[in-house]
Formats: sequence, C-alpha cells, structure tokens
Amino acid sequence: MTVFSEYTFPSSDGKHQIHVCRWMPEGETKAVLQIAHGVAEYAKRYDAFARFLTEHGFTVVANDHLGHGESVADESELGWFAEKDGWTLVVDDMKKLHDLTAAGFPGKPYFLLGHSMGSFLTRSYLIRYPDDLTGCIISGTGTTPNLICSIASMMAGSEIKKHGSKYKSEKLDKMAFGKYNDGFDTHRTKVDWLSRDPEVVDRYIADPLCGFMSSAGLFRDMMGGVKFNQSPANLARMNKDLPVYFMSGACDPVGSNGTGVQKAYEAFLKAGMKNVSIKLYPGGRHEMLNETCKEEVYLDVLAWLEGKIR
Repeated sequence: MTVFSEYTFPSSDGKHQIHVCRWMPEGETKAVLQIAHGVAEYAKRYDAFARFLTEHGFTVVANDHLGHGESVADESELGWFAEKDGWTLVVDDMKKLHDLTAAGFPGKPYFLLGHSMGSFLTRSYLIRYPDDLTGCIISGTGTTPNLICSIASMMAGSEIKKHGSKYKSEKLDKMAFGKYNDGFDTHRTKVDWLSRDPEVVDRYIADPLCGFMSSAGLFRDMMGGVKFNQSPANLARMNKDLPVYFMSGACDPVGSNGTGVQKAYEAFLKAGMKNVSIKLYPGGRHEMLNETCKEEVYLDVLAWLEGKIR
C-alpha cells in the first residue's frame, strides 16, 4: 500500500508556492528518490512509477517546477519560469525539496531522477550540489552544440524584447519541437515521438497541464542551462565518485536517436566520473517510463537503485 500526500513550500523566487507529491511505503523507507519532471508536464504523471517503487521500500518525492502543474499562480504562467534567472531558481527549488526531504530521512540513501528538461536541470544540480546524492538517473537527455544554444538564446532574447518573457512564440516552438515526429513512419498526432503507446499519447494531449507551448523566457533559460551543463569547467565540479545512470530510448529525438545521449555520457567520462553507465532501449521513444516496455524499464531502474544501496 502506498501512502500518498501533497504539500507546498515557498519557491526560491520568493513569490510562488511549489507543489509537491510524496509517495511513501507503509513500512520503513530504505531510500528516497526525488524526481525532476520535463517541460510541459508535472509530478503526478509519475504516479504509477512512484507506486511501483514504494512497493519496494522507496519514498518518492516530486515537485511541479515553476510554470508547471500546480505551482502556477494562474494559467498565464504555464511554461514560464521567471523574468530572470529562471533556471537557477528551478534548480534551487529542487535543492529545497532535497533538503526538506532528506531531513525527514536522516542517513537514508538519496537519489535524483531527472527526465527530459528535468534531466538538464539535474545535470545542473550535479554541478552546483555535488555532494547531496547517493546516485543519479538521467532520463531522456541529449546534447546541443553550443553554437545552436547561442543562436536559440538570441532568438528567444529577440522575442522577449518585442513581446515580453511570457510570450508564446510559434517560431521558437517549431524550432525546438517541430521536427521530433519526422523520424517516425506514422504521424497520428503531433506528439507521437513521446511513446509508442497510443493511450499515453492521447492522455497527454487531453491533459490541460501537458503539451502547452513554452514561453520565450523558458527557452532562453533552458538554452543557458544547457550551455552551463556542457562547460568542461562546470563538468569538472561534479562528484567524481557519484554513480550516474543514463537511460533513453534509442529512437528518442531529444537524444538524437541515442547519439546525443552517448555524447553526454562520454562527456561525463571525460570529466573524470568513475561510475557511469548507459542503456538505450531499441525502438524506445522519449518517455521510457511510459513506453510499451515500461515494466522492463521499471525493473532496470529498481535493480540499479538497489545495487547502489548495497
């Protein structure tokens, strides 16, 4: 039986309340997993995965980032972090959740899983807070050349100057996501790239808290975060002994069908990380926790976590 609860804490921006979901086992907690969700989704989408882990003695926590889920003041804020320093604020909120949660489970192993945008936030977390974690899982990540990041940042800056940071730019959205479906034979919807499971795709489309267009400000913030993550000087700040597990679908366009994930993995090795592993699932798309082979993925994640606890 899973004990589910919700609460809030003050955001690092000093304005918002950050919404948190917590899943706990009825018995003793042997370890904690914190989840950082992706863009245009929210914490409760990880309910099935979290309940699976509670059956094996894990407590799971996940917050809705600024501009997502129930952490928004109103609908106009969906897809928007802040007027400035949005990326830093969101990572700081992740740190706040870590500290609040870890205080309740002193001495317990503490893991962080970041998916998609959450994977990039997690990579920033590893640089800024290298000694917080027992291990880290990076899901659905990728690599973007710094030149492309700079061009995208300039485009976002131009849109912000004209329309403000909350502006939803069709041009930026098309640049970021417009070609993700191109590699698939069937185009039933615009987001078939998320999963081979049509029910997952349809639920995502029907959910008003999913799939919204991101603001120009968020695009600016994310490109800055990606460049921050890829700096060799920043990579060198990570805890070299931290176990890190990259997992992705081999057909995930966010990870350039595996090549971008492989580059990120190799960058960690080049930075001196001693305990890094990678798994690419054949045929898998972006959301491996919601894929047609999710049972295999769940068991693989569980085995990795339990291996690091031992």
